[in-house]
Amino acid sequence: MSVWIRRGNYNHEFHHKQSQYVVKEYSSSEAMEERYEHKTQARIQDVVRRKVVEKYVHEEPMIRGPKFLVRLRSHTVFGNTPIKLFCTVEGFPMPIVKWYKDDVILDISSGRYLVKAKGGIHSLEISRCSTNDTAQYTAVASNIHGQASSQAAVIVKRFRQEDEFCPYAWFPFTEVMLPQVHYTKIHITFLEQFGPVFATEGDSATLSATMAVNPNLANLQPEAQWYRDETHLFDSKWVKIETGRGFTTLTLPNLYKDDEGLYTLRMVTRGGTAQHSAFVSVADGPPPVPGAPGAPMDIKIHDANRDYVIVSWKPPNTTTEGPILGYFVDKCEVGTENWTQCNDHPIKICKYPVSGLFEGHSYYFRVRAVNSHGISKPSRMSDPIAALDPTEFERLHSKKLGGKLDVVSYHDEVEAEGKPPGAPSEIHVSEIDRTYVVLSWKSPPYSCNVPMWYYIEKCMADSGAWQRVNTKVPIRSPRYAVFDLAEGKQYKFRVLSANIHGTSVPSEPTGLVETLELKGVPSAPGQVIATTETDTSVLIQWAPPKEPNNLIGYYIDQCVKGSKNWVSANHKPHKSTKFVVSGLTKGETYVFRVQAINELGLSEESQESAPLTVKAALSTPSAPYDIALLNCDGHSMVLTWKKPLYSGGAKIKDYYVDKRRSGTKEWREVNVPPLAERLYKVEGLTEGAIYQFQVHAANVVGLGPGSKHSADFTCEAWTIPEPGPAYDLTVCEVRDHSVVVQWQKPIYTGSGPITGYHVEYAKKGTSDWITANETAVSQRFLKVTDLEEGSTYLFRVRAVNDAGVGLASMPSDSITAKAVAGSQEVSCVVDGKSGDIVLSFESCQINEGSQFIWKKDYKEITDFSKGTVIKTEGNHSKLIFKNPDKEDFGTFSVSVTNTEGISSSYAISSEELAKMLALSYDIRHPIIPLKSELAYKILERGRMRFWLQAEEISPNVTYKFFANNIELSGADPNKMRHDISTGIIEFIMDCFTEENQGTYTCQITDGGGKAQSSLVLIGNTFKAALAEADFQRREYIRVKEGPHFSEFLLLQVGEDCSVTLFCKVANLKKDSQFHWYREDKEIIPDVKPDLASGVCKLPIKLFSLKTAGVYKATISDDRGKDMSQIDISGKVFDEAINKLCQLAGASAGELVISCTATGVQLQCHMKYYTSEMNITWYHGDTKLSPSDKIVIGGTPAMATMEVVEPVEKDKGKYSIVITDPENTHKRTVDLSGEVYEKAYAEFLKLKAEAYAEKNRGKVVGGLPDVVTIMEKKTLSLTCTVCGDPKPQVSWLKSGAEIEPDDQYVVSMDQGKFASLTIKRVSMEDSGRYSMIVQNKYGGESVDVVVSVYHHGEKIPEAKPTVTPKTIIPPKLPIEMPQPKPQPAPSPAPSLAPTRAALGRGMKSPTPTRRK
Repeated sequence: MSVWIRRGNYNHEFHHKQSQYVVKEYSSSEAMEERYEHKTQARIQDVVRRKVVEKYVHEEPMIRGPKFLVRLRSHTVFGNTPIKLFCTVEGFPMPIVKWYKDDVILDISSGRYLVKAKGGIHSLEISRCSTNDTAQYTAVASNIHGQASSQAAVIVKRFRQEDEFCPYAWFPFTEVMLPQVHYTKIHITFLEQFGPVFATEGDSATLSATMAVNPNLANLQPEAQWYRDETHLFDSKWVKIETGRGFTTLTLPNLYKDDEGLYTLRMVTRGGTAQHSAFVSVADGPPPVPGAPGAPMDIKIHDANRDYVIVSWKPPNTTTEGPILGYFVDKCEVGTENWTQCNDHPIKICKYPVSGLFEGHSYYFRVRAVNSHGISKPSRMSDPIAALDPTEFERLHSKKLGGKLDVVSYHDEVEAEGKPPGAPSEIHVSEIDRTYVVLSWKSPPYSCNVPMWYYIEKCMADSGAWQRVNTKVPIRSPRYAVFDLAEGKQYKFRVLSANIHGTSVPSEPTGLVETLELKGVPSAPGQVIATTETDTSVLIQWAPPKEPNNLIGYYIDQCVKGSKNWVSANHKPHKSTKFVVSGLTKGETYVFRVQAINELGLSEESQESAPLTVKAALSTPSAPYDIALLNCDGHSMVLTWKKPLYSGGAKIKDYYVDKRRSGTKEWREVNVPPLAERLYKVEGLTEGAIYQFQVHAANVVGLGPGSKHSADFTCEAWTIPEPGPAYDLTVCEVRDHSVVVQWQKPIYTGSGPITGYHVEYAKKGTSDWITANETAVSQRFLKVTDLEEGSTYLFRVRAVNDAGVGLASMPSDSITAKAVAGSQEVSCVVDGKSGDIVLSFESCQINEGSQFIWKKDYKEITDFSKGTVIKTEGNHSKLIFKNPDKEDFGTFSVSVTNTEGISSSYAISSEELAKMLALSYDIRHPIIPLKSELAYKILERGRMRFWLQAEEISPNVTYKFFANNIELSGADPNKMRHDISTGIIEFIMDCFTEENQGTYTCQITDGGGKAQSSLVLIGNTFKAALAEADFQRREYIRVKEGPHFSEFLLLQVGEDCSVTLFCKVANLKKDSQFHWYREDKEIIPDVKPDLASGVCKLPIKLFSLKTAGVYKATISDDRGKDMSQIDISGKVFDEAINKLCQLAGASAGELVISCTATGVQLQCHMKYYTSEMNITWYHGDTKLSPSDKIVIGGTPAMATMEVVEPVEKDKGKYSIVITDPENTHKRTVDLSGEVYEKAYAEFLKLKAEAYAEKNRGKVVGGLPDVVTIMEKKTLSLTCTVCGDPKPQVSWLKSGAEIEPDDQYVVSMDQGKFASLTIKRVSMEDSGRYSMIVQNKYGGESVDVVVSVYHHGEKIPEAKPTVTPKTIIPPKLPIEMPQPKPQPAPSPAPSLAPTRAALGRGMKSPTPTRRK
């Protein structure tokens, strides 16, 4: 077949200038005629496809609704044969096809139907048809632009012999020829699940899950479906899905806030759906500028047409950023990367019509938000959208020419007489906004070979004035958006058709159309209620706003209680009034608030919710298990069971027991009221009957599920002589090779009392029970040892009496012999202060609600009457025996609830207890050691001070003084006091007389300790003390009537290393004078003494040996004079230096490498440095001493050590050690490798710069700043210059070099005296002169201002202006003279002094600091 197409010229004004025809040939036959209608439709589709390729060139498919290119075909088949239905669909976005059977969606998960899709080709396959498959099958294709469907009938016939010979035809038709496929229910168990994800824009995220499929059949694999907020996700640019057998993964390669939401994985099988969900949070990425808002999101394109689209989006949250001022919309043509801004000014609402598009071109769109700080990052770009007339292909029609020809053309391309078109009809409004409306209408019948277009006119309500809308651009499509309307106004619209022959009459106008009025943002949401969800999430619920105003969704903010740090819980508007906030900190308390959003922005915040502490929500407990029979007397049974594995987060309060006869289904409750213990005697049973039992557990939330029913228990009396089974086995203190097993005594004891117990164990999965203890134990606990690490065991117990070994208990839960990581043991000590015996345990795990349970011999300790105390802080607990006695021996254990079985024990034997009791007595009844016994001292005014000093006393110390067995009173005027820091206790007797002769005693009590000391004052000893007291009393009366020192001079060292002389004076007058002296030379301090307060201080700056000496202070007036003196040398000086060492060492920073012109210097910054401090420098392990090579010194702020002229052997580690009487402080730096190379390079650079600075050209002096001279005089500017090599001198005037001539004479004498002589100066010689002195090491420029005045004028006042010298840098690289080689075998030592001497003569940018 051949195709002939006559093409017209394509442009944006008249793209239908010539008619286009597509002619197809086909054979005329009767069969073709019957299918003519179908062929015509297919031919139209072919034209559509060809015209699209011809007219529109872009990278992405054109956006349009779904259409079937190949439709379904009906089939008739025989049973047990396969069938496959095909169809081909096109559209953009690519349509999704769903299959229906008799208008009911097809159950693909059953495995009976196999659906495939590749590109636009879809198929449905039935591998083995049956008569049940006879039906009408429908394929429905849909995308965002619409849907289309295709139907086909499938008829399945039973096979008959007369139709075709078949070797199996003798089988009845009801028999199957292949094995029957039975219905199979597939069970799915998630092995690994994805959790919540908290990411930032630009990151990537992967959600993966693994599962066990049972049965795992290759042809019945479950279908993995991923959803985000109930939106089905498929492979795309933004989402990558990978699914295999037993796993599925969803990857988000480049996260945007559009990706935030609740992600759900649904594994769809014939037996149902298994699903798992988790929240993915995507926070704003770093803004382009600080404070800029987050990016908008959820870009949608509406009403795409030939030259415009409408773009909408959702605003970002602004929890911490400023309010949003508006938005910019950007567009980019597909195939380019050129983004252009569509609006000149920010728009405030989240919807914008973009016009001026080129027909047939595809575009991307994105949006940016703006606030007062700046512009946000752009949103995720939209899907590509094509600017097309959506009704263009509806105007195609087919015309049969007869025979082999058929023509497909546009309605408006049929030849006809030239006349104007008819009027459009059915004009209506399809969308209304604040400033625009979208009009649609039905085109008039049209048959002309020239294009047709439309004009739109608008009219305000109550006005007859019609105004044409589109005066410049003709409208080709029967759909158009009218912009620039007034907000909240009423309009009428009408449409006119036109072609080159004229314009039609107007259409019937629309009714009154009112544009929307801006109502503002929504009102604030109502009350916010927070409830617990899990231990890391909270459920938030709130009331919707009373004024929603086109509500889009909500933003939720969270804040830790007590702070103001609000953060966003979601970054994409949430539509529901419920939201689960994830990623919270367990145990933290939060408050929440909500904001509503519409296209104008965010509402006010709601009121804050009540504070809520994050913890897991309570639920009902799980079912009890392992119901066991403990005894039966023929009329009753004693039952026990194990408590639920999961308590529901609350204590289990009650148990309910149900019974039923074996073989029946109805359960009956047997206990009212409910039980608190897991032991119950069921009475009223029928002897010989067989019963089953089940148990329910309940907590504060409610009743949990019932347990699995027990085994069949026969109600027959037990008569065996051996004991019944023990019960309630528990295992604790699990270690790598041992566990401790506990149990309860059997209810049925047999023919005699129980004498002991055997514990048996077996590896899980075996029946080889091993007895742990050959000799029966009497206690109801046993430590089982010699277990294999990592193996899993079961344990059971048998009781023993004289008749033999009894029934085995119900086995314990399986236990793996493996210690919990970080497990610790109980320790036992005697407290060194209190004498208490303390058992201490630190748990490696602690959770909310965890408690420490202490037991003695595995029975909980409840009797605290003897002074036993349990103290718990955090994960540390102590069992304290305040009053221990000889009965407190045994095994003490502790367990921590709500953990992975954390427990431990400690066995105290009677011998160990006796030793600890003896130690406790010694601690509680100590003798307080004394540093000095009771002594006396005569104080001023004749007062007597009795004192002693203990090694240590506490704040609770008590004491008494006695004289001749009579207790002395500390009331005024006497004084009694103590000093805890020094241990001194003293009694000051105000008046010591002859009556006070005798024996003095001091008794001390401190806790359990006691001490006593006595002093005998009789005879000559008493007389000497009494005479001294009388002398001091007389001296006080004589001297202390005038000014005096109440506290004598004292040297103080402050925390900032300041050194100060301190004293206090008293009894002063206004004319009292205070003076400071050092070595009898008066010191005038910067701050005068504060005689008003009586405190006098003299700061000693830069404390060192230079400031040592005898300091004296005097206070005097007309009543007398007093003096205090201190010698700052020897011990006093050493103590001050030691204190400075201590403070400086603690503040010393890390060693810093600093280069100078002479070498490499190491600096250690500290609060204070002086050379008298005990500071030592080391190179490796070698102590360094000052020399020509090593210069040690510093400044008051740092200690320094300089390696002069470093060489290779100077590499290595250097250390500074600061030593005080208590501590040593060391700082180290490694001066080797790259560090040394950099330092050495910096040293050479500074050395060269210093050499250049020394030898560059300089002006030594002689030039004034300003010269004033009368005209016609001779001016001589002379100065001295220096430099090595001798510098060159040049003179400039106003920046131009002076050429010597008869008037200007330039000279240089002896290489150092430069001069410029100007003969017969004139007014023109006034100005700024510069002299430049320069050699290869640089130089400088000096300016002189010359002012010339006329003869007879007043000499102008010279106002010198200080002009800094302009330094001329040296030529790089700086060349330094090389030292002459020495004949000595090792030139380095001979060169070093020369370099050192040279270096020390230079001036370094980093000055050296040395003593």
